[in-house]
Amino acid sequence: MSEKNKIRMQLQCPMPKLEFDVITLGHGSGGVLTNKLLDSGVFDLLSNEILDERHDGAFIELNGKTAFSTDSFLVSPIFFPGGNIGELAINGTINDLAMCGATPKYLSLSFIIEEGLPVKEFWDILVAIKFACEKAGVQVVTGDTKVVEKGKGDKIFINTSGVGPIHPRANISAKNIAIGDKIIISGNIASHGMAIMSVREGLEFDSEIESDTTNLNHSIIKLIEEFGESIHLLTDPTRGGVATVLKEIAQSSEIGIDLSQRDFPIDEQVASACELLGLDPLYVANEGLFIAFVSALKADAVLAVLQQDENGKNARIIGSVVGEHPKQVIMESNIGGKRVISMLPGEQLPRIC
Repeated sequence: MSEKNKIRMQLQCPMPKLEFDVITLGHGSGGVLTNKLLDSGVFDLLSNEILDERHDGAFIELNGKTAFSTDSFLVSPIFFPGGNIGELAINGTINDLAMCGATPKYLSLSFIIEEGLPVKEFWDILVAIKFACEKAGVQVVTGDTKVVEKGKGDKIFINTSGVGPIHPRANISAKNIAIGDKIIISGNIASHGMAIMSVREGLEFDSEIESDTTNLNHSIIKLIEEFGESIHLLTDPTRGGVATVLKEIAQSSEIGIDLSQRDFPIDEQVASACELLGLDPLYVANEGLFIAFVSALKADAVLAVLQQDENGKNARIIGSVVGEHPKQVIMESNIGGKRVISMLPGEQLPRIC
């Protein structure tokens, strides 16, 4: 998120005057301090008619087939170029639902806060959550807050769960993948992971590398409404990156995948950062990308529509599904050689999402 947008958010949502500057164990007790923290923060900022009931759960209405997803977020640092853990948590679950062909509607939001977290940082996270929800068109309707002792957490962990109805034209399943399908990626790879790593390693570039974290639900629904069942599978390459996700699909679906390295979109600064740190961008995490397996007959049309979208202007066709070498992902390099793509063998980038 740009500095200009951060300033605008803070002006629209000024932090209330509180009697405390840091989160203490008392704020997780369920008593007076808990209520002061939640009343002045969560409930006022995220207010809606369902959350305002302040019940132990939420009463919601959904019709038809419904998607449900949950995820936990423990990124370090919790503030990074382009965002923070708050919007990351909202966008992460929204995007998981979107990959199912669903329209996200309602979220739960739970915090595990380490004693000593500055209230100002908690407020900035809440403001980011508010704006991420508004951008995606979802409501937080229930949640929970716990506080752990100093040294038993890492500032703040967030869990979000979400539900939403499946679009009637969506038929998203790995079972639908067919030989000849084209594989489309929605934008530049590796930006999120390298935004985190550039902060940790103190790398400086001509321009700051920013996380790609954003909601993808509007973009996905637009494609589903126009192309329906021609979109066979959707997935977001978060932990493990593009390589791991595609390898998992190839193995589970017993298909072969051919990729072309020259077709992968990547920001020049991100590529340079990967090279400096000895990292393969194919294994670096993303938080605002999706991969689509699309019918070969519709692939060019899907790509054209996606490239007109804010979240798809750098979209590319990066490969195809083949009958040869089942369960294997083979990539042709920029110089014409070929290599087998495997899953991430270990933890390459700790605490990125």
